[in-house]
Amino acid sequence: MLNNKKIIVVMPAYNAQATLEKTYSEIPKEFVDEIILVDDFSKDKTVEISKRLGIKTFCHNKNLGYGANQKTCYNKALENKADIIIMLHPDYQYNPKLIPAMASMIAYNNYDFVIASRFLAGSAKKSKMPRYKYFANKFLTSFQNLLLNKDLSEYHSGYRAFSSEILKKIDYNSLSNDFIFDNELIALICYNNFSIGEISTPARYFNEASSINFKNSCKYGLGVIHTNIKYFFKNNISQK
Repeated sequence: MLNNKKIIVVMPAYNAQATLEKTYSEIPKEFVDEIILVDDFSKDKTVEISKRLGIKTFCHNKNLGYGANQKTCYNKALENKADIIIMLHPDYQYNPKLIPAMASMIAYNNYDFVIASRFLAGSAKKSKMPRYKYFANKFLTSFQNLLLNKDLSEYHSGYRAFSSEILKKIDYNSLSNDFIFDNELIALICYNNFSIGEISTPARYFNEASSINFKNSCKYGLGVIHTNIKYFFKNNISQK
């Protein structure tokens, strides 16, 4: 706990057998009350490893998608009375040792939502993010800042911390089951006027790290543009 706030780390998993144990080993467990893994019908030994490590493990009986995986993660965290929920991918792309810093930004009432950004302090270049991802991310972030009236350095990191109040207020279960879930949720966080903080994070890029390919990245990018235009007009119409 931090400031008497219960902290739960959730890990949306799919075929993470090569990296799960290493990710788990670096979680600062003295700050974390519970760790929950939701497996989206992996074809490898992710579930077996998770249970061996003593992680509270839940399994989908078919592959439902990244967004659906997150929904189950957040539902289980709220059922277990979390005050702060941190989403950490079990693919070892992000540094678990940042969990106390991210949690403290919420525990002491500085922010409602924290994004671990790969673009603060030049982290993306230092981490050698693939060039097409780098420039696509920069373009989409600029576009979103314009429509959402924000000044964030990144919207697309998979490493995030939430106050439970966000997830209690926003109907995230009605959002997409696909990758665009992330962006829909952030748009709603912005339009509900929750405070957003950022923290710099390095990232690792290697074969076992989860990543969408170029074709799906293009699909995701178009989805981001469509999602933000949709919520922009929906929000502005509702305010009139």
